[in-house]
Amino acid sequence: MKTKIFLTVTALFLVISAFGQKPTLELTFTAIDSAAYVQLGSIKVMNRTQGGDTVLYWPDTVLVLDYQVGVPEINNNIGTFKLFQNYPNPVTDQTTISMFVPEKDEVGIIITDMLGRMILKSDRELDKGIHSFNFAPGSGSLFFFTAQWRGNSSSIKILQAASNSYGVSSLEYIGSEASSPQLKATEDIQSFSFNLGDELLCIGYANSLQSGMLDVPETSATYTFQFATNIPCLGTPTVEYEGQVYNTIQIFSQCWLKENLNVGTMIQGYQEMNDNGIMEKYCYNNEPDSCTKYGGLYQWWEMMQYTTQQGVQGICPQGWHIPTDEDWKVLEGAVDSQYGIGDQTWDNWGYMGFDAGTNLKTTNGWYGGGNGTDLFGFSGLPGGVRWSNGAFNDVGYAGNWWTSTEGSSSSNAWVHSLYYNDPQAVRWYSDYASYYGYSVRCVRDY
Repeated sequence: MKTKIFLTVTALFLVISAFGQKPTLELTFTAIDSAAYVQLGSIKVMNRTQGGDTVLYWPDTVLVLDYQVGVPEINNNIGTFKLFQNYPNPVTDQTTISMFVPEKDEVGIIITDMLGRMILKSDRELDKGIHSFNFAPGSGSLFFFTAQWRGNSSSIKILQAASNSYGVSSLEYIGSEASSPQLKATEDIQSFSFNLGDELLCIGYANSLQSGMLDVPETSATYTFQFATNIPCLGTPTVEYEGQVYNTIQIFSQCWLKENLNVGTMIQGYQEMNDNGIMEKYCYNNEPDSCTKYGGLYQWWEMMQYTTQQGVQGICPQGWHIPTDEDWKVLEGAVDSQYGIGDQTWDNWGYMGFDAGTNLKTTNGWYGGGNGTDLFGFSGLPGGVRWSNGAFNDVGYAGNWWTSTEGSSSSNAWVHSLYYNDPQAVRWYSDYASYYGYSVRCVRDY
């Protein structure tokens, strides 16, 4: 099933529509734990630019955004015969295919290869409900699965990761669920609006776990949620950058550097950073060993490399970026035991969540026994701050990390902090962003 959301867009698309074309974005969702396939229970898509959300329920894992002029009719008829995309896809051994039959009747199934040759044919009388099959592909890399019910026909493409030239295709009926697919109500779908340039927060749920990722979609894409955590990032356990080696940490769908950034030439605390082509840093109390332990402290403009574009690479390695305010919110929601990803608490100014701070802090190094559990391996350190007057303070008491997102004006920017005496995370914006020096973490591009 594909949940269709019809939206009104800019004049550009008015022109396109006038020529009979209807631009469409198709967002497909799947999930893994490390490299193993995970079956999603549901997917929530939130528009973080405009507000509003919509939910897909397995086996519906495709969201189609159709752009259309005016107020169109929304087809949300659960009495329609539906064939769902197989999982996993591509296939390595066998794959599961499900369909919804609105009323008891015969369903015809034909499987063909990329040349149109029929591989398998099956006719089976099926009761009302969701029915599932196991398909094991033989030789070939691309198959077409077509199902027909009362003149309604639907097809899906099935990819095979590694073709077995000696294999024999097989189709096995698994069973049924006497229920209809769970669909969003028409009024809920209509409340979800989208324009090109909007940022979407996509949250995948599997069993009791959740995993989130952010994107600004411009074309159709497949999103793979990652449910592994507290391990080195898959395929990138370390990053060598500017003569130093950084460890990485996978926290569900986000991959972070495990240490604060420590790049650039050290300057004295009383000096201001300048756009002089030299990457500069402060070390707490003007001691190089402090940078080795806590990483460097940076003014916002220097970190951003003198641009205001949020999510920019800045002083991070290639393929990584300065985390946005939204990136931090996803992280905090992923590690908190009470408030999940996308919860409104993460939009608050000040203290947020329940125990996100405790779960992000290191297990030692914090003043007065204010250590954390570091459950997810983020290893948040109390690196302190360089004040606008050039003095240093709060090492051991607080860790402060810049975001690449401006605050209420161009003179401030959002900061996320951890404190020694509080289990929560803290979100606030720092005035005079070009003067203070805070820590920097980098997050890998999706």
